[in-house]
Amino acid sequence: MATMTRDDAAGARRLEARSTRDRELVRRFLRTDEVFAAYALADTDDLEFARTRWGVAFEAGEPVALVMEYRGVSPQPLVVMGDPAGISAIVRDTIRPRISYVSVRQSAVPALRTRYRVDAPAPMVRMLVTRSEFRPLVGEAARLDQADARHLNRLYQLGFNAYLPDEAVGAGIYYGVRRGTRLIAAAGTHVISPQLGIAAVGNVYTHREYRGQGLGKVVTSAVTAELFRSCDTVVLNVRADNPPALAVYRALGYRTATEFEERLIHREASLWDSIVGPVRALVSDLRRNG
Repeated sequence: MATMTRDDAAGARRLEARSTRDRELVRRFLRTDEVFAAYALADTDDLEFARTRWGVAFEAGEPVALVMEYRGVSPQPLVVMGDPAGISAIVRDTIRPRISYVSVRQSAVPALRTRYRVDAPAPMVRMLVTRSEFRPLVGEAARLDQADARHLNRLYQLGFNAYLPDEAVGAGIYYGVRRGTRLIAAAGTHVISPQLGIAAVGNVYTHREYRGQGLGKVVTSAVTAELFRSCDTVVLNVRADNPPALAVYRALGYRTATEFEERLIHREASLWDSIVGPVRALVSDLRRNG
């Protein structure tokens, strides 16, 4: 007996995958799983929407799956949600990055494997706090600005070799703690959407020499409090296997809202790619050297 592949199943169901810039369509679908989709929802704000690409799978005219690609960094962040067969159709036909760092529910991972080599998961927790739940901790944190970008990068490179452009610091909300002129702890934001009242805290880090003093809690509290000036809901991501960080955020009123995985995925080369790829490389070399 022949075995039906996931792509065969998608075809049998007459799923149609296509790109869209219909922001209201995207928002309606994202709100069907609002906590998991919080970052993607915030990316529909005017400030971020131009940096995104969206693919939606339809069945009988109704959206059943969505994939969002955030452009401009590598690996590109990817968010996938909805019907696995629909996700498979989108990554086959519409959203096709070569390498991405994807946020995904475990049930949708097989859909990615139809087109991608999928690395081992990082188990993640999405935490959430509202104004009424927030328990602020007042401390010595000070607001940082664009001029502090180099200090932030120096701090973050000690932990995860991150790089923040000056403009990202200026557009976000960052707080830090210093000892003298040295920045020793900081927290900031990944995305802010005053339009939708959603924001995401990120880039929380304390220099290893100063851990255990509650500085991570202080800077996270300062950023969260500032965000509540324009937003009603604040979220953050933390690894599920990081109990100290979970305890810090819970002390501020954050609670676990959902669980998911982050995975690095690499697109499997098709026969067509293996034929066309070298030709494209040759043409590119000829143009560059010609």
